[in-house]
Amino acid sequence: MKLLRVGPAGAERPALLDEDGTLRDLSALVTDVDGALLGDAPALSRIRAAVGARILPALDPAGLRTGPPLARIGKIVGVGLNYRRLAAETRSVVPAEPVLFLKAADTVVGPDDPVLLPPGSEKTDWEIELGVVIAHRARRVETDEDALAAVGGYVLAHDVSEREFQFTRGGAWVKGKNYETFTPLGPWLVTPDELRDPQALRLRLWVNGDLKQDDSTADQIFPVAEVIRYVSTFMTLYPGDVILTGTPAGVAMSRPDPKPYLRAGDVVELEGTGLGRQRQELKDA
Repeated sequence: MKLLRVGPAGAERPALLDEDGTLRDLSALVTDVDGALLGDAPALSRIRAAVGARILPALDPAGLRTGPPLARIGKIVGVGLNYRRLAAETRSVVPAEPVLFLKAADTVVGPDDPVLLPPGSEKTDWEIELGVVIAHRARRVETDEDALAAVGGYVLAHDVSEREFQFTRGGAWVKGKNYETFTPLGPWLVTPDELRDPQALRLRLWVNGDLKQDDSTADQIFPVAEVIRYVSTFMTLYPGDVILTGTPAGVAMSRPDPKPYLRAGDVVELEGTGLGRQRQELKDA
């Protein structure tokens, strides 16, 4: 299933995109799309039955905002330097263990909402990523099978990053990762039954129509299941937590000088296999 949340910011309602591409209202069945819903097998079965019975009312998408597909996000765990070609491109040592950082849930916006440039920003960068949404508690997970069993869905993510804040202002990466609007998610959350192999997804990103990133999750150094197992050894993952699994090669930071960092007026578009498409305009805060 492809689950969405549509409507004004802060007043989104649950929806579903059916196999015919029709947007359907889920308000009569569930109050929202969140970690609790993703872990509620009977509720998901009721939604599937309603889809099969073709009784869900259609929504007119014209003029209807698409919000983040997940409400009440707990924590966002980011993984750095998780693609082999990115490591080669940036002349970085391939990490022996995943590099982790945290993003605040209040950085999340919808897939087509504007992205704001922080005051004084000179090095805001793009990063397309596969996001993993947790549906069942994961604590010290030992097997790949158990790791993937904790997943409630997958989502397209844009891990916007201010590189000067991230690398030259001292301390941890969080300074460059947590400005408001720095985590567009969506347009939808796709359940694992519809996206069976997270290591076979093509991810592409354009800036002003110019293709910048084009790679497959097959290039990940640490696959999704291994990332979940690893993270769960350091912190417990709960329903509604999100893991951003890293970005492939092609970011502005790795390009020759003058590096083409994002500026106000730029348009970034992202697309992932089975994950839909995003479009954001950059604006000064």
